[in-house]
Amino acid sequence: MKTIVTTAYRPNQKTDELAAQVASDLGIPFVLRRKRSIERIQSDEQADVLVAAKERLEFYPLGKAEPFFFHPNSAAFRTKRPLEQDPLIEVSGLADGDCLIDCTLGMASDAIVASQKVGAYGQVIGCEAHPTLAYVVAKGLQEYESMPHLTEAMKRIQVVGMDAVEFLKTREDNSVDVVYMDPMFTEEISESSNFLPLRGTAKAGQLTEEWVVQAVRVARKSVVLKAHFRSTDFEQYGFIRRIRPNTKFHYGVIDCR
Repeated sequence: MKTIVTTAYRPNQKTDELAAQVASDLGIPFVLRRKRSIERIQSDEQADVLVAAKERLEFYPLGKAEPFFFHPNSAAFRTKRPLEQDPLIEVSGLADGDCLIDCTLGMASDAIVASQKVGAYGQVIGCEAHPTLAYVVAKGLQEYESMPHLTEAMKRIQVVGMDAVEFLKTREDNSVDVVYMDPMFTEEISESSNFLPLRGTAKAGQLTEEWVVQAVRVARKSVVLKAHFRSTDFEQYGFIRRIRPNTKFHYGVIDCR
């Protein structure tokens, strides 16, 4: 799908400069706004629209009226609790100084929690195959300033604009501590509204044997799966399911030690 970048409805020098920079970085056309609505630009250009707004980048997939934009989301409150009690940290065995690959970066909430846990001597790498989403999240992680307690954790995350399985293939055996995957749920969870603008846009590939094999090869400690409680992926691919009562999703773990 074609993507163009434009400015806020009432542009200024800052938004003009940002739009020009985005166009250069992504190699996409910069289209003047001319006070058109997003819907009108989508129709005129037959393209997804990335808006250089005054405070953030906003991504409007073709046919969608609500934007995707970066926000720490659930990491904002998860990191204010003891990290050892966070379900991802608990099931993965992630520790200070560890390296984690988040195969399904999304809004980067899990990656932020992991980065907060591993600290300055650890590493978190997040994969996002859609180039525009990868760019929006990467820029947000570097520039978001409204939650000072997360600033350093966000800045440490390395975003890789690449399919997760293909990225795992580039890694050596036992080269990271934890590999994490949270494929888009086949059954929509109504409470998870952050991804509604992206349905049909973000790569929604389901778990495969190759993905799990590559993850197990790369991980030293564990491979962790988050999936809908009705998912059969846990049993099909050898994950030990960790049931979380009264929640719509469960975690599963493969111990690689």
